[in-house]
Amino acid sequence: MEQLDKIPKVALVICAHPDDVDFGAAGTIAKWTAQGSKVTYCIVTDGAAGGFDRNVTRQEMAVLRESEQRCAAKMVGVDDVRFLGYSDGSLEVSMDLRKDISRVIRQVKPDLIICPSPERWWERLAASHPDHLAAGEASLYAIYPDARNPFAHVELLEKEGLEPWTVTEVLVMASPRMNVYVDVTDSFDDKIKALRCHASQHSDPDEMETRIRGWLSDFAKSQGMGEGKYIEAFQRVTIG
Repeated sequence: MEQLDKIPKVALVICAHPDDVDFGAAGTIAKWTAQGSKVTYCIVTDGAAGGFDRNVTRQEMAVLRESEQRCAAKMVGVDDVRFLGYSDGSLEVSMDLRKDISRVIRQVKPDLIICPSPERWWERLAASHPDHLAAGEASLYAIYPDARNPFAHVELLEKEGLEPWTVTEVLVMASPRMNVYVDVTDSFDDKIKALRCHASQHSDPDEMETRIRGWLSDFAKSQGMGEGKYIEAFQRVTIG
């Protein structure tokens, strides 16, 4: 893998659930925002199927998870968090979802998008939740061809005045084809602060932190980096 040093001026992160971005890319986001990047989050589902406390109603969980994601975003310098409100656990690639993501792309006008992988990662299957796969597939359809095509979802242009927008670079999270990495050693603590905001999802936050440290440290060692180093890895995709 090669090291990714590019700092986008404007970036959009699309993910299925509250906390997905924090597991996959919060260290990278913290590094970018510290250097002036404007980052927006687009959370596709309401997160209502998450958590471990059966005494919390699903409606309460959805409200709680939105609050937790806003808290986590602030920890890494993000204040623009958008929720599409699709049902957690039953996400499907639909024209409505493609249109809704295309709308956000045209509104935000990002230089770069981070999104989930539509491919299963067999070595770490939990990363390939069906909602992740669907969000990744719909995101890539929205990136190409929908958001750039004035004749796709014509109401976005004709009724909402949203001009087409072309994105040429994508970083795919949890991909079995990772080819770039970001050194997040200096922003790792911010990533952990963000993850700890998702208290409803972690019955043992210390164990969660230990697990994340192990994953990112192992990634770093695989690239010949020493102890105490952490990286986040992605599949970089360029689109003409």
